[in-house]
Amino acid sequence: MELALYCPDTGFYETDDDTIGRPGDFYTSVSVGSVFGELLALQFAEWMVQYLIGPTTLPLNQIGKTGLGSQTTADNKCLLIEAGAHDGQLARDILTWLRGRRPELFTQVEYWIIEPSIRRRQWQSATLVEFSQHIRWADSLAMVGQAKPSLTGIIFANELLDAMPVHRMGWDAYRQVWFEWGVAWKDDEYSWVRLPPAQTKLIIPPRIAPELIKVLPDGFTTEICPMAAKWWGDAAGVLQRGKLLTFDYGLESEEFFAPHRTKGTLRAYRNHQQSNDVLADPGQQDITAHVNFSMIRNAGEAAGLRTAPSATQAAFLTGIAERFWQDPARNGTWTAKQSREFQTLIHPQHLGRAFRVLLQAR
Repeated sequence: MELALYCPDTGFYETDDDTIGRPGDFYTSVSVGSVFGELLALQFAEWMVQYLIGPTTLPLNQIGKTGLGSQTTADNKCLLIEAGAHDGQLARDILTWLRGRRPELFTQVEYWIIEPSIRRRQWQSATLVEFSQHIRWADSLAMVGQAKPSLTGIIFANELLDAMPVHRMGWDAYRQVWFEWGVAWKDDEYSWVRLPPAQTKLIIPPRIAPELIKVLPDGFTTEICPMAAKWWGDAAGVLQRGKLLTFDYGLESEEFFAPHRTKGTLRAYRNHQQSNDVLADPGQQDITAHVNFSMIRNAGEAAGLRTAPSATQAAFLTGIAERFWQDPARNGTWTAKQSREFQTLIHPQHLGRAFRVLLQAR
């Protein structure tokens, strides 16, 4: 999965072709239009006020009019750290709104992009050329933590964790053990092969209730993503003060064992069509699996973060939009096109219910 998606020469996310949006293979909230980034920018602005000047009794529409710059020092920056920025469109939407609607905060922003890929950095640099003075790149969160030991800011990602490589686990009901599915090359094609126990024991098996394990059917398949939990824990570790936020497809741990998920959640997308044949045409289709929100939530809490109430994308964005609409003079108004974008973002048959939001803070 890692090679198929991220191989520098032929990986799906490394190709020059546009893979997102109408001409690509799938939609994201960013590809719908600028509204997603504008709403995030408003939310980030509210959080940045808290971190830059502390609690205030001023209404949000007065912040800045009283001279925010005079209350902060020149090096008192608030970091926005995006991981999985693809071509940089979300960063541009966020920074464009902040520059136009919150210029007093925009000057305090240092925008970091976590991006190990040289090719994707080139895409992002081209998209963000007008904001070059505000953008920094890093290969990993650890590099940001080294540069900013007392990191205050917001670390966020949109559809990043679901594209991290997973281990595909199967249940042997007769032996009452989990095994791992590997990939073999045979007869000029890739196929699934059951790995011997010696190659599986390093993977922590799924933890489910004893009463459920008794009725789990033979061959039941699910996924584990240690990389996502480690990434989230690392992010929590470098965050000294601020928010950790993700939007993604995902489930709670117990939801992975629903009767209709006997084959797991691993799937592929190509030309906006879903496929269960994730081994076909590596590098030519997206591969994704649902995020285990219980696992990454636990990783954050183990690092000392507090968890906000869970929410769907629809509920989270609607809450921001309500505040957005309260002050059109300061926040701007939407065109008919942007209103349609918002409906796509929150509609349960589009992106509103499929995506969940996890927010933690220190």
